[in-house]
Order: sequence, then C-alpha cells, then structure tokens
Amino acid sequence: MNDHGDKQTAFEMCVVVPRSIVKKEDKKYDCIEVLIKELKNVGFIIDRAVGLTDEFIKLAAPLQTLGKAAAELQMKKLTYIAKYVHSGELGLCLTLISGMDLQFEWEEVKAFVRQPDGSLFSWCERFECYHHLLYGIVNKSKVDAMLKWEDKEYIWEVGESLLRRLESAGIVKQVFPLHVEIKRKELLRSWVLNWRNFTNQPIDVMYSYFGMKIAIYFAFLRMYTHWMLFPAAYGLIVQFVDFGSMQFLVLPVFFISIILWAALFFQFWKRKNSALLARWQIHYSATAGQGCKFLGMEWSSLQSPLELVKNLGIDKVKEREAYQRHEWFGHLMRFRNNAIIILSIICLQLPFELAYAHLYEVMDSDVMKFGLTAAYLILIQYFTKIGGKISMKLIQYENNENTEYQADSLVYKVFGLYFMQSYIGVFYHALLHRNFKTLRQVLIQRLIVYQILENVLENSLPYLKYSYKKYRAVRNKKKEKKQTSNVKIQFNTKVEKEYLKPSYSASIGEELEDGLFDDFLQLTLQFGMVMMFACAFPLAFAFAAVNSFTQLKTDALRLLTMLKRPVPRAAATIGAWLNIFQFLIVMSICTNSALLVCLYDKEGKWKIEPGLAAILMLEHILLLIKFGLSRFLPEEPAWVRANRVKNAAQAQGMYSKQLLKSISGQGRLMGHHRTL
Repeated sequence: MNDHGDKQTAFEMCVVVPRSIVKKEDKKYDCIEVLIKELKNVGFIIDRAVGLTDEFIKLAAPLQTLGKAAAELQMKKLTYIAKYVHSGELGLCLTLISGMDLQFEWEEVKAFVRQPDGSLFSWCERFECYHHLLYGIVNKSKVDAMLKWEDKEYIWEVGESLLRRLESAGIVKQVFPLHVEIKRKELLRSWVLNWRNFTNQPIDVMYSYFGMKIAIYFAFLRMYTHWMLFPAAYGLIVQFVDFGSMQFLVLPVFFISIILWAALFFQFWKRKNSALLARWQIHYSATAGQGCKFLGMEWSSLQSPLELVKNLGIDKVKEREAYQRHEWFGHLMRFRNNAIIILSIICLQLPFELAYAHLYEVMDSDVMKFGLTAAYLILIQYFTKIGGKISMKLIQYENNENTEYQADSLVYKVFGLYFMQSYIGVFYHALLHRNFKTLRQVLIQRLIVYQILENVLENSLPYLKYSYKKYRAVRNKKKEKKQTSNVKIQFNTKVEKEYLKPSYSASIGEELEDGLFDDFLQLTLQFGMVMMFACAFPLAFAFAAVNSFTQLKTDALRLLTMLKRPVPRAAATIGAWLNIFQFLIVMSICTNSALLVCLYDKEGKWKIEPGLAAILMLEHILLLIKFGLSRFLPEEPAWVRANRVKNAAQAQGMYSKQLLKSISGQGRLMGHHRTL
C-alpha cells in the first residue's frame, strides 16, 4: 500500500531522456543506465516507457522512502497528543488531539497527523521529498566517474549532483510531476462534469491533489461566484425597473449596497480561509515563511538576518546593527523600485493611454475605432512584457524574506501596469468628458468582448500548443524513418502525451509565479471594472457573474485535461491579491462618488449644494465603514480560535510535563552517580 492508501503504486514524477540503443559493452557507463541504477538505490519504484523520440522514466516513492527524505530535510509536521477523557458509561477513553509542529522522524511515524485523504504527506511535502531525492544523488566515491552517451564522454565529479550534470549536458530534457489517472478521473467526475451541483467542489481532494495554493484559489472563486449573485440580481433590477419619483435615490442606495457587499465579502473570505487552514490542520504562522522547493529553484528564504550575523560572533551590538541594516536596506530598495515603476507608468504609459482614449473619443467611424483598438491591444502587449521584465530585474535587488514575498512584489508592480492600461481610458470618458454613453460602450466592450477573447485564448492556446508539439514529434519521426506522409504514427503512451502538454506557468515572471497569476489578474481586473463604475452601468455585475460561473468550470477543465500537473506551492492565503482587492474597493468608493457628482451636477459647475455635500459625506462614511468592518468583524471564526487556543494549551501542558520528567530523571541519575 502506498502513501495514498491505494493498493496500486502511484507514479507521481517523470524524468524525460532521449531514446537510444545502448551497447552491452557501454551499459556500465551509460548515462541513462547509471541514472536508473542510482534511482533504484535511492528507493524509487521505476517504470520505463518508450515514446516516439524520447524515453520516460516514471517514478514512485514508497512511504518509507519519502519518510527518510522528510527526516533528512528536517521537515516539521503536526503531531498527535494522547489524552484520556471521560466518555459517559465508557469511563476514561484515550483520544488523539492535534499537538504541535515537530521535526519529522521516521521511527515515530505514528505520532504525526495524517492528511484529510489519509496520506502521511501532503502533495507539496511529497514534491519536496522527490526533489531532495532526485537532486540529492551525488558522486560519493573518492574519484571522478566517467559517463558515456552516444560516443561522448562526460565527467561526473565528486560531490556533484548526477541529475544536474545530465541536465547541463542536455541528456535529461525535463523533470515534471505526473497526473495520477485514478485521482484525475475522480476529480473530473465529481468536479468538472458534475452539472447537477454546478459549483460543487471536492475541496479536500483538490487540496490533496493540487496542493494548498490552487485549492485556496478555487475556494475563493467559488465563494466569489456565489456572492456575486446578489449584486448581479440587484444590478438587473436597477437597470430595467423604473422607480418613478424615487429614481434619483436608486443609484446612491445601489452604491452603498455594493460597497457594503464587497467589504463584507472579503471579511467573510478571511474567515473562510482560516476555517480551511484549520480543516487541513495548517498553522498559518508556520507556512507564511515556509516555501516549497521547485525543480531548478528553491522556494525558501534567500537571505535572512540570521545569516548576516553568523560570522559576527555573539556580539549583541553588531547583531542589532546587522538586523537594522538588513531591514532598512530592504525598505530603501523596495521604495526605489516602486518609485521607478510609478514614474515609468506616469511618464511613459499614461500619455500613451490618454492618446488612445482621446483618439477613440474623437473618431466617428466604428471601423476606425475597431482598427485603433486592435493596434492598441497589440502595442500594449509589448508594453506589458517590457514592464514585467523590468520588474523582474528590480526584484532581484530587493531583500525579500523568501520567494513568496518576491512573488508578491512582482504582483504589485505588474498590477500597476495593468491598472493603468485597463482603467485610465474609462476614467477619461467618465470624468473628463462625462460621456456616459461612450463609457457604457467601453464597459460592455471590456466585459463582453475582452472576457470572451481572453477565455477563448486561455483555453484554446494550451490545446493548440499541444497539437503543434504532437505534429512536430510525428513529423520528426517520419523524417527519421523516411516514411511517407500517408503512414499514420500514433502515441502509444499517456506519459508522452502528458509531456507534450504545456506547463501551468505565468505569462509574466514565470520564475516566481505559476498560472494562478493570470487567473487572479483576470479576476481582479474584472472586479475593478464592475466596482469602480457600478453607478454608470449596474448591469455589469450580471456579466461578471456569468463570467465567474464559466471560469469555475473552464479553469478546472484546463488544469485536469490541457496542462501538466502543476508544481505545488505552499501558500496559505491568496497573498498580495487580497490587498489589491481591498485597494479596488477604496478606489470604487472614490470613483462612484465622482460619478454620482457628475450625474447630479449635469451643468458641470461643481457647486457645493446639498446634494453634492451629501455625496461627499457619503464617501467619507463608506470609507469609515469599510475600514471599521475589518476591525469589528473577526478574521478568524470563534470555533477556530477556540480550538487553536485549546490545542496549544494542551500541547504546552503535555510537553511541559514531559520536559519536567526528563529533567527530574536526569537529576536523579546525577545524584545516583554522586553517591557511587
């Protein structure tokens, strides 16, 4: 039985190497044969599959192999605490409760808490163990070893990682996680193809299969979709129902309701997030600074102040100075980088966006507007890519604690670019020209045309890339065998088809982010569009609700069928995106107040009359309510907080007793030696 509790071994990793024929006399020194031998020595279960042009080494690790790797990594895991409790007629019963995070030891495996699916290690922990085992194969002999590959010789130096040596030589093409067919089909059936309960999500299965970050995203998307039904229905009523003499109050009431809805949603999402972490028995304080190792990179701390003081001895003054230098240098570097990005947006992107908005306003021909929009979309892609590359360069000089903080810094910088290109033209039509007809046209264009195009591209591009790779592989095989085009060549293995699928990577900064970057970016831009211009176009919430329902299924289908299995990320929240959503709520209070002023003051005199004064007061009150809700509504449910405090107190009491017994035992032993 494997780690999942299944009788069948689950192959979760794959190493791709070129297909070749090994001579008997070269078998001892052949790179692939040496790699296979070393993988078996580590403890992997291996299955070799031969494709058209490559060979695929599928790997599965028994529980004992993963456990030993976790012990070598000094991985921290939650432990059980045995406690006797009264249970009615049964009297005292032994109960296991969650304890505290301790370093994993394979000999004490029964003391550690298991995952919701019954496995000992989560997917992120297993991936980290796989990474450690694969890249931990080094030349332990006292001399360099010679390896051969197609009449070429390579030197495997002492202490060098075998896999990295083969990667640098181009022999190992790729190492990637595999889909587990049994669980993939189960998710397809219970999640993607479950049309009766459209928004149903087997969240525990998703967490076990994809990891924490993706499970958190889909939990957020589901809750966002459900909550979006209220403003969608409300917007339909405001748009199509005539309230007669009370019509002048409809938009202000709608504005107040939408802001309260958004503020409440994100407070309740924080509570939902805390409940999910408690359900998966994850301590946020532990995961916040903890990363997950990726193939080719390590998502853990890059440089901490502790490393700065290791060579300074125990001098407290020097230690404090090192901490202070590290802290303030990081603040200064982030301030400098943010200033560079903001000035670039103001000096370069803002004039470009205003020029496009002005030309769109003065043009009369729809054909010219369409051509202008097409040219704008092409040019803006280059602006965004250049901005993303500059942001990546700047982040390298920041003293971020770990790679997740680097990723958050990238999110803030890139969102600034997208914020300018997405909203500045809309602000131009709304506030400068007060042209609400053009404003509604632009909003409809962004919400319908852009969203449809983005969804089509998002879901069709992976399939087109996969089809092109299949075509190239078949064409190369025919050239190799000198066959005619009429001869049909098929892929015999599923792993080869999976290898040809695209990775779940970000469009910008794929070194730091995965595909969730683009999914969250699309969601935040849509949220900002409907929130900041709610008073001008209440119907926009209905379009957003339809898009969210669609995204629930298309994102899931894309992950399970069109892409490789994503590399897991240990992130307990949605990170920087939550702060961006909160920023957009504050912006929507300001923009909708300005829209109400424009609708009220049709002559454009901007006189402080009772109506305008009421709108200004309303803005300040809503800002106060928005920030007040974050204080009065707890981010953690009472039952989560109570369980956390109770478990912490019980764990502290149990370990305190064990420590006292250990100390007293050592004292008695020392006293016994003295009497002797």
